[in-house]
Amino acid sequence: MKTLALLSGGKDSFLSAQMAMEQGYDVQAALTVIPEEFSLMFHYPNAAKAEMVASLLGIPWSTINEEDFKSAIANYAMQGFKAITVGAIASEYQKTRVERLCTELGIMSFIPLWRKEQSLILKELQVRGITAMIVSVSADGFGPEDLGRIIDLGYIDELEEKNRKYGINVSGEGGEYESFVLAARGMGELKVIESEKVWEGSHGYLLLKEVVKKPD
Repeated sequence: MKTLALLSGGKDSFLSAQMAMEQGYDVQAALTVIPEEFSLMFHYPNAAKAEMVASLLGIPWSTINEEDFKSAIANYAMQGFKAITVGAIASEYQKTRVERLCTELGIMSFIPLWRKEQSLILKELQVRGITAMIVSVSADGFGPEDLGRIIDLGYIDELEEKNRKYGINVSGEGGEYESFVLAARGMGELKVIESEKVWEGSHGYLLLKEVVKKPD
């Protein structure tokens, strides 16, 4: 089934696309929506670098502005795409919006992480050799020191502790943090050449200025 991956560059959308491929979906393209800052639907601020993440999946990449999302998906449907992969875990807003659009267009939505136990999703990244880096934080319990951290087993423990203390979503599904995929076992590895930390009092982000793919 000809499939489009909605790809923010973060761990959840990447994992969902990978799982779709494993389950027989013919994922032929990735689409990144460049959002308004603090969008309820799409990731910010490194969405423009998601092309490098799409290269790990080995699929062509394109981008649109958030206001063009509906018309872009309709265009893909007219090109014969029959399904969309989505990385939603707990956001009813995100899931409902995509499902409503898919119903209108007569295509399927593939949302494999929906309502999965969040710590297990993070541990699935470790099993698959997916390296994801924290690039944005905006919740109590996070600080500038979290920017650039890799989501490994030790950091998962820290996220679980933040959950106990502050009630955050361990997976960041509530917007507490955003991630950027740097590698996946057997699919390649990216390297951040230049980045800049930006901290704005109670939230901040790691701006990825230059990212390259390491030679195989």
